[in-house]
Formats: sequence, structure tokens, C-alpha cells
Amino acid sequence: MKTIDVNGISVRYQVEGRGPWVTLSHSLTCDLTMWDALAVALAPTFTVLRYDTRGHGGTTAAQGAYSFDQLTADVIGLLDALQVEHTHFVGLSMGGMIGQHFALAAPQRLDRLVIANSTSRIPPEAGPLWDERIAIVRAQGCAGVVEGTLGRWFTSGFRAARPAEAARIAKLIADTPAAGYIGCADAIRALDITARIGAIRAPTLVIAGADDPGTPPAMSEVIAATIPGARLEIIPSASHLSCIEQPETFNRLVAAFLKG
Repeated sequence: MKTIDVNGISVRYQVEGRGPWVTLSHSLTCDLTMWDALAVALAPTFTVLRYDTRGHGGTTAAQGAYSFDQLTADVIGLLDALQVEHTHFVGLSMGGMIGQHFALAAPQRLDRLVIANSTSRIPPEAGPLWDERIAIVRAQGCAGVVEGTLGRWFTSGFRAARPAEAARIAKLIADTPAAGYIGCADAIRALDITARIGAIRAPTLVIAGADDPGTPPAMSEVIAATIPGARLEIIPSASHLSCIEQPETFNRLVAAFLKG
């Protein structure tokens, strides 16, 4: 892993494989290691770029509220610094939100887009939930939201069958800097771009987890119905981190779509 100065911060990233570029963007309270399995699957045929979002992993955790314009500028700045002119983009949850903004901000640089377990709008009634989570993180750090997050991210069957993997993700959540969580949460709870994403022209695959309570399939259905020509795939027996819970299915869908 390396770091590079981008958009006023230091960004940690990793590049592996060879072929067309594909950029991977992780969820809130994870880091680039969330993509370990997908990176292995794609590296034989793609140059895989994964990075830690602002406030996460080895990337600077600046104080204050973040915006999706800022998080998108971080991606564009990273691509500029690495001299990447065109890329596929795969984003899950918050990463999928960044992907939608990237598709709108730099359409000439995007080849194919995958939006997984994400949404184009956070409804106003979810505001108090985000306020509560932010208050917990201010008081306790991200360790205070581990159990609630794991309950939304994985089915109970997965946690029982794969305790080591659940524990790995729990550590990523707990280790996320409070400033990074709060900054990104401020961006997420203000998300409302459904009316704009109809302008996306990149071939788009939308993935949902059938058992995802945080971004249920209905949210993915809206995205797929709004982006022209988008295709929707719903993965059975998967909650929010579908790439971790059902990696074989997730990786197969993504690889086949990107090879399109």
C-alpha cells in the first residue's frame, strides 16, 4: 500500500493486476481491505485501484463535515495523480454514493459503473437515526456502533458461520476515526440525488442484498429504474456487505459485467 497527497489530504491506495483500470470504493467504517476477495478475482484481467476514503483507514481524517462533492474530488484527484484517464468504478454503500456522484461529475472518465447495496436518497425520517449514531461516535468512538452496525451488515446465519470474518469487519468499524465517521455521516444523511442520476449514461449494474435492512432492495430498484439501461441483480441470503457475505456471487456478477 502507498500514500499520495490528493485534494489537501494524504490518501492510502493499492494497485494490483494488469488490464483496464477499475476503481473500488468501500463502505462507511471500512477500508480498502473490504475488497480483498474482489481484488483477487479481478486482478488477472484488470488493473485494480482501491483506496481508503477520506477519514478512513490510512487516509487523513480531517475534522468537520464532508460532502460528496469533496469525496468525489478526492477520487478524481487520485486518478489524476496516478495518470488514470478512464476507469470502471465499483462502489458499495457509501462507495456507491460516491460512484453516482463520480458518474455525474466526470462522465468522460467512467467506463462501467457498479452500485452495490446503496441508495440515491436518504429519507428525512432517517435523520434522527444518523443523529443518534453520530452522538454515540462523539461520545464513545466508533467502538460504540460496532454491534448495531454488524446487525445491519450481516445476516445472523453468516455471523454464526463465519465469526472470524465478522470479527475482522468489527475491528475495521471500531478502528475508524471518529472524525472520519462523523464527516462522512454528515454527507450521507444529506444525500438526495435521485432526480439527477437519470443523466448517467455509463453502463450500470445495480446490486442489492435480499436481506439488507440498511439499503433494502427497494432503494436499488429506484436507482436501476432511474439510470437508463441499468440492470438490477438481487443476491439471496445477503445483507449489507454482500461482497463479504456472498463473495462468489458478488465477484462473478461484477467480473462478468465489467468484461461486458
